[in-house]
Amino acid sequence: MSSTPDRTARHTTARHTTVRRATAADIPATLAMKLAAWRETYADQRPAAFFARAEAAREQETDWWQRGLEAGAELWIAQDDAGRILGCAGGGAAREDDAGARVGHELQMLYVLAEAHGTGLGARLMDAAIGAHPALVWVLERNPRAHAFYRKHGFVPDGRIEPLADGWAGLNEVRLVRRIAASAVRRAAPESGAGAGRA
Repeated sequence: MSSTPDRTARHTTARHTTVRRATAADIPATLAMKLAAWRETYADQRPAAFFARAEAAREQETDWWQRGLEAGAELWIAQDDAGRILGCAGGGAAREDDAGARVGHELQMLYVLAEAHGTGLGARLMDAAIGAHPALVWVLERNPRAHAFYRKHGFVPDGRIEPLADGWAGLNEVRLVRRIAASAVRRAAPESGAGAGRA
């Protein structure tokens, strides 16, 4: 989640999805979508018990997120015309221990259901969360689709890799950094592989 100022209230495209800021009432459905995205993406890397624990903790997580929104944090969601949540994203200031990345913003989370891959929804959510700013994002080492998506949008590994703990133990995260504004990345996109995967 992010405490950055509201940049835009709504974005709508011909695919009939809307990206907007979440309210406390959106949190339960958003967390259900996030867990579904985890299952789609990480089922080959985490045991069934991992997802069962996440399901069991959802009520507590819902309370945490709702309190965060009440305190002024931001969470962006994407909905279709039926009101189904297809993705979510959040961003904020880069943390102190990421000072070496030399950027001021972090994309803290971005999840999109598989049915919406390749539609541009991931890019819209990312734009809502961090705008065009130079930024960083931490991505699981073994997530090739995410790496391709972020590479298309100007993020590259800066050499920092961190092992994860607790339920994610045994996996590593890689720090990706975008040092130029997104507008410059988009101008270069036709020459840099615009057909790359999306989150």
